[in-house]
Amino acid sequence: MDDYGPFHWMAWTTPVAVFFVCVALMLVGMTIWEIRSPTVLRKGFLPIATTRGDRLFIGLLMAAYLNLAFIGLGDKLMNWFGLAEEPSIWISFVASMLLLVLVMRKG
Repeated sequence: MDDYGPFHWMAWTTPVAVFFVCVALMLVGMTIWEIRSPTVLRKGFLPIATTRGDRLFIGLLMAAYLNLAFIGLGDKLMNWFGLAEEPSIWISFVASMLLLVLVMRKG
C-alpha cells in the first residue's frame, strides 16, 4: 500500500493544487491587508452589509459551488455541445476566480 502522506485521500490534480494555493495566498493577503487597513461594513449587491472578510468567505463559497456544479455537469456539457471529452476544469477555475473578484469588488 502506497502512502503519500497526510493528503493521500485527496485527488490532487494540478487544478486542485492551484485552487488551494490561491486560497492560501488570498488568506495571507487578506490578513496583511486587514492589519494595515482595518475594514468597515459596506453595502453592495449582496443583501447584507459586509466586510472584506465576509465577502471573501461568501466569494469562496460561491467559487466552490461553481466548481462543483461544473464537475457535476461535465458529462452533460459534453453531450450538449457535442464535445469529444469533458470540458477542462480550468474553465471553471477561471470562472470561479472571476466570480470571486466580482463579489470582492461589488458585493
